[in-house]
Amino acid sequence: MQTQTIANAEEIKRTIERLAYEILERKGNCENLALLGIQRRGVSIAARLKDILEKKLGRKLPFGELDINLYRDDWTSLAHKPVIGPTNIPFDLSQYEVLLVDDVLFTGRTIRAALEALGDHGRPQKVELLTLIDRGNRELPIQADFIGKTVQTGRNDHVDVAVAEIDGNDTITLNRK
Repeated sequence: MQTQTIANAEEIKRTIERLAYEILERKGNCENLALLGIQRRGVSIAARLKDILEKKLGRKLPFGELDINLYRDDWTSLAHKPVIGPTNIPFDLSQYEVLLVDDVLFTGRTIRAALEALGDHGRPQKVELLTLIDRGNRELPIQADFIGKTVQTGRNDHVDVAVAEIDGNDTITLNRK
């Protein structure tokens, strides 16, 4: 296996800052925007985006966490039992346009599960997707509205995103088989 570093801590920081500015450019004052991070690493990325946006806007933004493990279509075939994380949506979804945030977009199945999970908690005015890495190879017709980096990968390759909040450091690596 060959491992390649896609981004270091400083590059990840700059990418998240750029994404925050893209959100501001497209959403203006973000009046109806709520951020919803997909467990696990999507929550960390969403929290960083929230901090940047709140500093620029001078006000708080609605923020939540969404666990999709019970909505996965492959959970019965997983070798280990999925770890269920918290879902915390402390706002009325119907009042907001939700920006779903995840670390890696691959087949689209995680986002399908997130949309299903989201539907059990309410109906947002709109749902958009932000991903730190888009690695292609979709199995479903899903695409991100905001993309940090696009990386061409093979089906058997693996992209690992490490975030300091969970892993102790910030790196993105590509493992080619």
